[in-house]
Amino acid sequence: MDWTEVAITVDAKDVDKAGDIAQMVVPYGIYIEDYSNLEQEAWEIAHIDLIDEELLKKDRTKGIIHVYISPEESPAEAIAFLSERYTAEQIPHTITTADCVMEDWINNWKKYFKPIEVGHSILIRPTWEEDYDAKGRRVLHLEPGLAFGTGTHETTRLCIELIEDYLRPQMDILDVGCGSGILSVAALLMGGQSAVGVDIDELAVKTAVENAKINQVDSRFTAIAGNLTEKVQGKFHMIVANIVADIIIELTQDIEQFMYDDTVYIMSGIIDTREQDVLQALEKDFEIIDRRWEKGWVALAAQKKRRQVGDIDWSSFKIFG
Repeated sequence: MDWTEVAITVDAKDVDKAGDIAQMVVPYGIYIEDYSNLEQEAWEIAHIDLIDEELLKKDRTKGIIHVYISPEESPAEAIAFLSERYTAEQIPHTITTADCVMEDWINNWKKYFKPIEVGHSILIRPTWEEDYDAKGRRVLHLEPGLAFGTGTHETTRLCIELIEDYLRPQMDILDVGCGSGILSVAALLMGGQSAVGVDIDELAVKTAVENAKINQVDSRFTAIAGNLTEKVQGKFHMIVANIVADIIIELTQDIEQFMYDDTVYIMSGIIDTREQDVLQALEKDFEIIDRRWEKGWVALAAQKKRRQVGDIDWSSFKIFG
């Protein structure tokens, strides 16, 4: 059976928030057409200043989010959800649908994923791209399949930048909501000792394992299919969660049991309008040590607060002698 392509057209200024809402419908099979910064992005990503005439004719005031829904799911339900959420967020939109075979949308999506430099030391290279120049960077070979995490999204890039800045040799990493495994693999390539990736989606877990193998770090990577930390054991020097604000808030309630005193807790996938909610969940037990922002997305790094003498509940101690 054919898949359904759902195309959502919004104003260019709303494309990031609209894309985030679309991601809630299905965590894979999504790509965004946004030509509002065509010249700048063509130079930054492809290092070219000669752009095809047809691209230059594209409407710069609009963005189009393409979502692909499998035959087993309900396109009508997905469209109703999207329209309701966009209306609630006051995002003007139009939605159209078309039938397509699975191979078509996979190929369409791959056209927009090129090798990309992230941080100071990583080059993310799609496995189907043979022509690339690493320029001395560590190459992360990636086959994302249907899992979230390619490095093209701001949330993933911000995470990798924070990992790069706070990772130390021999650190053990916990990657909650690992998706394609991109953050775990990046951390291992940058010197991490071991990584545990957990995702509720079994397909994502399988993809993460394959990407660890492609990058020859599978002996140091463990993948777990489960909800958040329900199947996780032990403590980690770095915990990464590139998910969404509500899940980060839920995760934060008991994440301390997996932390050392100096563990670095990196959170991303936070829309800037939800940052204060996340900060409020952190304020009792954590202190923010870093903050990154890009195009409306926030990433935070935190550590456990140092306990002061006045914070100790002395009533739990017994005096002897």
